[in-house]
Order: sequence, then C-alpha cells, then structure tokens
Amino acid sequence: MRNENQVTPANEEVSGPDGDRRSFLKTGSAMSASVAALSAAPMVHAQDTAGGNSDTVRLAMVGCGGRGGGAVNDTMSINENIELVAMADVDGEKLDPFRRGALKRHENKVKVADSKMHSGIDAYRRVLDDPDVDVVMFATPPGFRPQYIAEAVDAGKHVFAEKPTCVDPAGFKICLSAHEQAIANGTAIVTGTQYRRQTNYVEAVKRIHGGEIGDIIAATTRYCSTGIWNRIRKPDMSDTEYQIYNWMHFIWLSGDQIAEQAVHNIDTMNWIMGGPPESAYGSGGRFTRPEGSEMWDNIEVDYIYPGNRLLSFMCRQIPGTAGDNSNIIYGTNGTCTIYGANRGAVITDRDGKESWSMQGNISAAYRQEHKDLIDSIRDGKPIVELKATAESSMTAVLGRMAAYTGQSVKWDFATKESKLDLFPADFDIKGARPESKHAIPGKTKLI
Repeated sequence: MRNENQVTPANEEVSGPDGDRRSFLKTGSAMSASVAALSAAPMVHAQDTAGGNSDTVRLAMVGCGGRGGGAVNDTMSINENIELVAMADVDGEKLDPFRRGALKRHENKVKVADSKMHSGIDAYRRVLDDPDVDVVMFATPPGFRPQYIAEAVDAGKHVFAEKPTCVDPAGFKICLSAHEQAIANGTAIVTGTQYRRQTNYVEAVKRIHGGEIGDIIAATTRYCSTGIWNRIRKPDMSDTEYQIYNWMHFIWLSGDQIAEQAVHNIDTMNWIMGGPPESAYGSGGRFTRPEGSEMWDNIEVDYIYPGNRLLSFMCRQIPGTAGDNSNIIYGTNGTCTIYGANRGAVITDRDGKESWSMQGNISAAYRQEHKDLIDSIRDGKPIVELKATAESSMTAVLGRMAAYTGQSVKWDFATKESKLDLFPADFDIKGARPESKHAIPGKTKLI
C-alpha cells in the first residue's frame, strides 16, 4: 500500500487524480452517475409557504461502526419526521446489530427492511441508486470518503460526511469538485466538524474576529491523548480486508492521527485564521505502535498562516502520557483559550484577568450539525460546507507531508503540484497488499 513513506522509490510510478484513481468505484452499476439526472432520485424540497415543509426525510447510513451509530442517534434525537430506511457496510455482520441498536433507541424512526441492508465493498452504491433515500450519511474509513461523497452528489443525494473528508491531495481535489457540483445541484453537504456548531466555540471565534484580543500574533493547539485501538487480523482475511478492518493503522485509509483525529483542532484554527496556512514544517516519530502499523505516535508542525502568524501544533497518542485538547490564541491585547469537549473557553487580558468565559456542550454540537442539515434541506437552502472541511483535512495532510519527509512544504505545492495519491491503483478487496512501512524523514520523499 502506498503512503508517504513510499512517496516513493524513483522507479515506482504514482498515479495522479486524473489517472486510474479509484477505478474500482467506477465499475459495476455504471458508477451511480446512472442516476445523475436528479429527477431519478426524489428529493425533499421546500414548499412556497413560510417555514419550509414537513415531508419525511429518508436517511441511509454507509459505515455501520461506532461513529455511524453516533451519527444516527444524533440526527434521530434532534430531528422529527425522519426515517432511517437503508444501511450499508463492507462487513455484513455489522448490519443487524446496528439496526437492532437503532430500533432500541428510536423505534418509530427506523424503517430498514431486510432488502435495504446492503453488504460488500460496493454496498454504498446500492444506497446511492435507491430512490427512497434523500440523505446519505458516510462514516466509512476516510480513504474512501472523497469518491463516495462525489458519487453521492452525482446521484443527487444530500450528504452528511464525517471528518476528515480527504487524506491526500488527490482526494482534496475530488472534494473541491464535489462541493461545486453540490451547489449546482441544490443539494446539501454537512460535515462532522461539530466544533463549528458548539456554542462556546462559536462565541469565542466571534469575539476573536471582533477584535477582543487584538490582532492575532500566534497560537498553539494540542490534541494529545493516550493509545488508540488496534484490531487483530482474523483468519482468512485478505491483506486488503485486514487493512480495512484495522483501518486506523494504514495511512491510505486514516491519514494518520493528524488527519483522522486532530483535524478537529486544525479546523478550529483554520476557522479562526480565516483559511488554510501557507506552509508547514514538522517532525515526529513512533515508539509504541504495534508491528505492522504505519502510524506515528506523535506529530509536531509549525504552520505559517497569512500575515506571518505562527501556529505551533502537536498531536500525540502514547499510553501513560498527559492528555491535552486545547487551542490557545495569542493576540496583541489578550489571549483566548478554547478547550476541547466540554471544558469551555475563556478570554483573558495581557495581565491574565478574565474578561469572558463560556462552558462547552459537545453533545449538543454533535446533534446541531444534523439539525442544521435537515433544516436546510426543508427550507430549500441547502448547506454546502465541504470546501472548508476539505481545506482543514488538507491542512492536516500538509503537516503530515512535512513531518513524514522532513521538508518544508508549501500549501500551493501540496494542493496544486503534488501527485500524492494514497488510494491503491490496483484495489482488490480480496487482494494482497505490499508490506506495510512507516515513514522515515530523510528517506521518505516529497512528491
């Protein structure tokens, strides 16, 4: 499997986003562009009367793991007159337990017939071809996400997509195209960047942008935790099946912790700074990862944003270490600290005197993103926010590229010139994969 540590031997060709990338997705049922005529997929439209309409919105879940279960519970807890009508996962054994769990919590909103429970690597495609589905929610391993989103947009579906939305420059370009196509379609794309809807984050950023701490000089952000799960290979699994099963540890699928997990804090900083950085220079390493894992234990990056504003970033997953999930923004007149989860936010002046604080509620934020999606559909004003999330995901990729290679990497190079495409050109769910290798700065090449 190709990643930045294979970025790459000089004699190995790397396909770009316009080549054979994700060709396996384009076989079979003529890609879901067969329903690209939007009339083939009935959508929920706003009525002319004030307040929009109350037609039932029909949902499908693609990726029936823990995050998928959380997304279904969040949307059903906050939205009325919605139904889960279809499910899909590469592992068919997940489907019935997932449905039973959803029924237990939301019996009247779960209407998934046996015929609408799809399994296999192409299961998502049957959801996209289903005229009964209005909204498709994606909680698959991130490596699949750009193309899945693009096909859903082609199929005329509204989309909820978990973060990150891409793990390489090729996927970033797919996301930008899908964003523009969704706008043209009049279909929504809301993403799992819940901090943008958490009230203390929203108020803190509003105050920063309003000048309460003066001009931003620099910032630090940390997403440091202990270990991460690792799944032992089951008998008779192919290499590809195992890597999808243990997806966090393979960079073509997860993007490493900086993209899969710490993107939340990176997204917060892009939001505060008004867009992505100009460059990244980083480092890191690995000490505790299991054999065969491609992940690093820690990554540190200096990002330079327009205006020569420095962000010192760190993410870490090492058992027994102290955790830290925070963003500290230093201004000419004061400092704003925004903590992750429920710890809240606080602004102090240069002398350390508190001028404002607000508690956080991350559970409400998780639910609000789904309410905003459904409300925007019913109001006929679909939210399309993929570009911002793709930029934050690509900012994480930029930092990873810099750390893995030991080079200073510019945003323009990563987004316009880089040929990095992690998705296997020869993808075969039953196929073999090359021996896994982790990145080594100085040996891993920047492409």
